[in-house]
Amino acid sequence: MPLYTCIAARGTLTAETKVALAGKITEIHAARNHVPPAYVNVVFSELPPDSVFVGGEPGAPLLISGWARRGHPQEETTRLALELSAAASRIAGVDQERVLVVIQDSPARSAVEAGRVLPEPGAEQNWLDEK
Repeated sequence: MPLYTCIAARGTLTAETKVALAGKITEIHAARNHVPPAYVNVVFSELPPDSVFVGGEPGAPLLISGWARRGHPQEETTRLALELSAAASRIAGVDQERVLVVIQDSPARSAVEAGRVLPEPGAEQNWLDEK
């Protein structure tokens, strides 16, 4: 259901760091948004160092963009972003000043997984049972 893209300059994240970060993102999202961990998708995109800029200058931020279904309480989404930011900083060894987390949402009906339109938040169990 959710999709997280982690963008960093090439060489910033080791393979072990990616495994740990993907696991923590999955754990946090599953707990906050009440979905099975198996439905959390995390991908990494590494760019050449001369392709990553902050404030118009070359930089080495860790950018995490997440998508979730609209309808989760805003306080929970804010807490999710804060937890992800702290975990990413700790796991990747990147100063939290260089971590940006953005959670975007759209209606569940705007996404299809496994050939089925996603359920509204709160209707996950029925959706899973129908599978």
